[in-house]
Amino acid sequence: MKRRLAPTATAMAMAVAVLVGCGSDSVEPDASTRRPEVTFATDPPSPVQPIDTSGAATTSTVPLGDPAAALQPFVNTAGVVDIAVRPGDDAVYLVRQDGDVLRVGPASGANETVLDIDDLTNAKGERGLLGLAFHPTETLAYVNYTRSSDGDTVIAEFGVDGAGNFDAGSRREVLTIDQPYSNHNGGGVVFGPDGYLYIGTGDGGSANDPERRALNLTSLLGKMLRIDPLDAGDQPYTVPADNPFVGIADVRPEIWAVGLRNPWRFGFDGPTGDLWIADVGQNRLEEVNRSAADADGLNAGRAVNYGWSAFEGTARFNDDQPTDGATPPVFEYPHGELGCSISGGAVYRGEAIPALAGWYVYGDYCSGQVRALRVDATGTTDLLLAQASAVVAVKPGPEGELYVASIDGGVFRLVPG
Repeated sequence: MKRRLAPTATAMAMAVAVLVGCGSDSVEPDASTRRPEVTFATDPPSPVQPIDTSGAATTSTVPLGDPAAALQPFVNTAGVVDIAVRPGDDAVYLVRQDGDVLRVGPASGANETVLDIDDLTNAKGERGLLGLAFHPTETLAYVNYTRSSDGDTVIAEFGVDGAGNFDAGSRREVLTIDQPYSNHNGGGVVFGPDGYLYIGTGDGGSANDPERRALNLTSLLGKMLRIDPLDAGDQPYTVPADNPFVGIADVRPEIWAVGLRNPWRFGFDGPTGDLWIADVGQNRLEEVNRSAADADGLNAGRAVNYGWSAFEGTARFNDDQPTDGATPPVFEYPHGELGCSISGGAVYRGEAIPALAGWYVYGDYCSGQVRALRVDATGTTDLLLAQASAVVAVKPGPEGELYVASIDGGVFRLVPG
């Protein structure tokens, strides 16, 4: 295989009542799959200063205003949890938790099923088919799902033809990750500006990071991972040589960043290369993390410690976890009117709503609000754009405009208000 040249509505809503791991969750371990960790948390190296809660997330919340937006119905189908685009294709690909991928024409809304793996996964709680990403240069797609037999996370590769159909017979398992509990499975897969695959993993589940995996460098859980997913012959994938922990004994080299609870949706801002992560909180705070890219638009988030479970947002959480090097979120909000389970999120780079350019648009599963966040030298501004229900994803389409997925209400386009 060629190498890159450069590096049913009500029932479904009930099934995903805790899809993104919100609130005070406590899940009993599956005794057949529970696995002990080798060690507990270590203090990972990080090029940042200790967290300063006094200056983090300076925020003003303003009512609906300019920029103004509204939601326009796009596809009326339940169970959509992710949205993806394929290079050179004007269609929108919708990921349904029960195991289907739909290809939808942007003008007509006509759709067809291009992948069906419901024999491999079950949509139950936070499990199922959770994410999709297309390779930027190869005719390949990568999906993130939990395996029906044991609940473990699987990253699998499929060949894709010119019409966007997946070749089911080409399925190749790239990476599997043991899941000790049924929740906090992450689910996001995104190709970065460097052409590598980034995988967001939750901390393994239950509540409170019970085995302290998020800061444990021997575990792939509670992390952002970065791999080259192409078939390497004797290995199903390779680890880029510039990953921050390559060559360090007893550390998983796939790790790109640490200290995440459940990074349900994340993405890169195309013009800047900045990495934005919406990390679902525990009982009190939801947070947005932004890591800036370097001058070449690369390396966003490299070796960053996002703080969980030493911190939930900017609040101290597990006292036995080290605080050194933790990076505070750029924005957080308490559980309440704004919601209780954040669903990222993308920076708006479309043309239909000029005043929204550069704002980070995100949703909340609990409140159904779709909001816009601006972070600049003057502070942070957060405003309400639109209202939906059970929002689980906000993603750009092929033309740069944003699409909003409501797991029980279908998919909408964000349009001028």
